[in-house]
Amino acid sequence: MLVRIVRMSFQEDQITAFLAIFNASKPKIRSFPGCRHLELLRDLDQPHCFVTYSHWETPEALDAYRQSDLFRTTWAATKKLFSARATAFSVEKLEEVIIEN
Repeated sequence: MLVRIVRMSFQEDQITAFLAIFNASKPKIRSFPGCRHLELLRDLDQPHCFVTYSHWETPEALDAYRQSDLFRTTWAATKKLFSARATAFSVEKLEEVIIEN
């Protein structure tokens, strides 16, 4: 499984606009073929910074999403609101540690 992490910094007066874009897009992203998990996180120390955390079945599934009209339109609208360039990277999930009580 591939985990995709994208950190985005927004202009403070554009946070509401970003959240509206995310809320409109999230069901479509989450139901995109190969997407198994989607979260939106907010930095506690820098509240204008958000992170998307998503799980994809394969790198090809993520690539298909990144080539889709859904991604292109969502990303184009989102990046207009940035205060700095986004940072994105993919990692492979190797292990999840679960402690049974």
